[in-house]
Amino acid sequence: MNTPPILSLTDLCFGYVPHAQVLRGISLDILPGTITAILGPNGAGKTTLLRVILGLLTPQRGTIRLAGKPQKSFSRREMSRLIGLVPQSEYVPFDFSVLEFVLLGRAPYLGPLDMPQESDRAIAREALRAIGLEHLRERVTPSLSGGERQLAMMARALVQQPRLLLLDEPTSHLDLSNRDRVLNVLRAQARAGVTIIFTTHDPNLTATIADYVILMRQGALLAAGPLEATLTAENLTATYGIPVRVTRVDGQLFVVA
Repeated sequence: MNTPPILSLTDLCFGYVPHAQVLRGISLDILPGTITAILGPNGAGKTTLLRVILGLLTPQRGTIRLAGKPQKSFSRREMSRLIGLVPQSEYVPFDFSVLEFVLLGRAPYLGPLDMPQESDRAIAREALRAIGLEHLRERVTPSLSGGERQLAMMARALVQQPRLLLLDEPTSHLDLSNRDRVLNVLRAQARAGVTIIFTTHDPNLTATIADYVILMRQGALLAAGPLEATLTAENLTATYGIPVRVTRVDGQLFVVA
């Protein structure tokens, strides 16, 4: 019996201005509990695709189905319980402590005037522990480094307890130690049944963690499929427009321009 996709896109098109398509005819299925990398150069449409999936942007054409239902049938609260987003960066106008900032992720489970309960705080503390920020929980977010702020945004998404987690360049501001920690957290989330989709322009990051790969260039889908079959020299050369070599080092794919 085939596993139904948690996300299905059919002939998806989007443009910020008329007659200038940023996404052009994207069709794909994402299976639950998998890790998928959306890989491509700057300007390929990767971030725009995440925003369309999340419902922040409305496509001009095409359909989006989440967990078998049309995206438009979900309320904003239902969407926030289903999908979590970790953006590349975010402006925080208030001096929230790290713990308060992460607790914002529990909003989909609270009423308009409800305050977080101890159970919500326990979920937030566990997310901070997993991501390595527990010792900074009383720090105000504006005082965090770029990498620490990125980790805090990831912890906030984790406390939403989403079924689908979207991440935009999740390791772009991280050192090697925190990069490794984030990848381990993502693997643990996938083992628990959460579906992970992340954008990147780094094919070697993709080779490290992804089960499936989506290759994009100029808003179009060039290739999509399992890691080994998709992350090839031919496909990557077409994606980046330069000669690319794919080798294997200690059993893992390694990409060299």
